[in-house]
Amino acid sequence: MTAPPILAISGLTKTYATGVAALSHVDLQIRDGEIFALLGPNGAGKTTLINIVCGIVTRTSGDVRVAGHDIDREFRAARTLIGLVPQELATDAFETVLATVTFSRGLFGRPKDPGFVEKVLRDLSLWDKRDAKIMTLSGGMKRRVMIAKALAHEPKVLFLDEPTAGVDVALRRDMWAQIRGLREHGVTIILTTHYIEEAEQMADRIGIISKGELILVEETATLMTKLGKRQLTLTLQDPVTAIPEGLGDWPLVITGDGYQLEYTYDANEVQAGVPALLRRVTELGVGFRDIATRQSSLEDIFVSLLEARSGGAT
Repeated sequence: MTAPPILAISGLTKTYATGVAALSHVDLQIRDGEIFALLGPNGAGKTTLINIVCGIVTRTSGDVRVAGHDIDREFRAARTLIGLVPQELATDAFETVLATVTFSRGLFGRPKDPGFVEKVLRDLSLWDKRDAKIMTLSGGMKRRVMIAKALAHEPKVLFLDEPTAGVDVALRRDMWAQIRGLREHGVTIILTTHYIEEAEQMADRIGIISKGELILVEETATLMTKLGKRQLTLTLQDPVTAIPEGLGDWPLVITGDGYQLEYTYDANEVQAGVPALLRRVTELGVGFRDIATRQSSLEDIFVSLLEARSGGAT
């Protein structure tokens, strides 16, 4: 029997008084214990969706339930299950790390539990900074404090809105490991990100939102297989100005000042014309000194989907 979703969104719409439609009939179900990445350009509706679920923005219509609790009629029960790490680093600069995280736990009516707070801080490599005032911390450390605050009341669902914005590459990868660790402890994680690599490396599933509409939700691996392309590049010994006669059966493109022939094909069909192409190149005596293949990245897929959505406009 399939487990019920931890977060169920149905027909969610948000239209502002100005007439701007931020979200349009969004349907989404988040599985208990998964990492879900929501991708989209600025203004696509990512933060609006999160803010509605967290009770910060009022929905125009639709149904949103967290572990079966309606976010309006059962606000307290639903909100207690949610942790939110917003984009902005909103903390009390003059408070210590330990005090601010402890206070956040109390805001949700949780009983004092110094042992749990200590565990959260240790898991996020903050225990050594527990007595430091937040104003003295680096941007990356402040981001960790925000995560600790969101986890202090033991939520089942954690929203991370651009969790590694402004964080250097090394710290970003460290935080990825910490986020995976949270999932291993039973926390469902929903993140928005501008870093395509982040979604590709971390997420079990990916949703792509554009102009308030959720245009695709797919398993990450399936998405890469279904929509990904492979590109074969032949580096020639001598440059060409036209596709050699006899190679017209393949959609080749000349690049690299005439020194390269590129062939793009479906990743699903690894053998789609490649062996025949190489045989034909050899038969024609077209000399090449290197051959390389490249799997398209999630970024390639993301861009192509948005371009298709906008009718080919970039």
